[in-house]
Amino acid sequence: MLKPAQLRLLQAIAEQGQIQLAAEHVGMTQPAASRMLAEMERQLGAVLFLRQSRGLVPTEFGHVVLQRTNVILREMTSIVSDLQNLRDGLGGSIRIGSVTGPAVNYLVSAIREVKQIAPKANITVDVMPSRDLVTHLVAGDMDFVLARILPEFDSRDFEIIPMRDEEVSFLVRADHPLVRAPVVTLIELLGYEWIMQQRGSPIREATLAAFASLRVSEPENVVNSPSTLLTLAYLSQTDAIAPLSTEVTELLIKPPISARFAVLPVAHEVRVTPYCLLHLRRRQLSALALRLRESVIAQLSKDQSR
Repeated sequence: MLKPAQLRLLQAIAEQGQIQLAAEHVGMTQPAASRMLAEMERQLGAVLFLRQSRGLVPTEFGHVVLQRTNVILREMTSIVSDLQNLRDGLGGSIRIGSVTGPAVNYLVSAIREVKQIAPKANITVDVMPSRDLVTHLVAGDMDFVLARILPEFDSRDFEIIPMRDEEVSFLVRADHPLVRAPVVTLIELLGYEWIMQQRGSPIREATLAAFASLRVSEPENVVNSPSTLLTLAYLSQTDAIAPLSTEVTELLIKPPISARFAVLPVAHEVRVTPYCLLHLRRRQLSALALRLRESVIAQLSKDQSR
């Protein structure tokens, strides 16, 4: 079994790229670091680094060991942080992630609730597609995520709390030609320009599936962008249409923001497959992460009881 000092050296070699710099980083001599690396490779029965012109580069085996190393060292740091939390009350740092809809609908309220109790808590939130979120979760970079489980991941690795699906709305600028229509069909939208997330994203796929269900071709004049900010900028200057989570569109068009956008009254309902609250079974959540997770679940319960 590798010791913490060995794991820290592995991490330092990967970061520094040179055994001398890595040795200085962890506070040992270069010969001692070389011997320690050789001993680890003997224990594991595999070469972990190759010497190349740009320095030491992890092998395929090295990448596997480093992924586990980073998780273990992060967990060791969390132990110290959790102990400090017990002494000082709730605090410490957590990183979570979410797809757009629940980030707007649940995380904002849940974080506000936790911050009232633990104002010094360092909470980082990343909003990105489910594939990126679950990849970060598996790597140990996030405490929990609100995302969809994709086929390439083993669901047995996760504690899963089902949440809800997302409704899709079609956002346009406030003076778009179709805004005043009482009802708009999907077929009427085909002649307009669109700005959508990349192919494979749930909202785009649900939108295209809606067109397919009517046995009509999908929009051909499309700008692809995962950026909500760019999408809004583009909508404001064109007659383009953007399919977005209803939570996002309501945030934009209702007070206090009341931006100059509108939702088209499209007759066809479009919904995205449900997302879940996920965290790794093998990773124990900190007190702060547990508190925030429970607050998210409470927000969901309030929403369902309305």
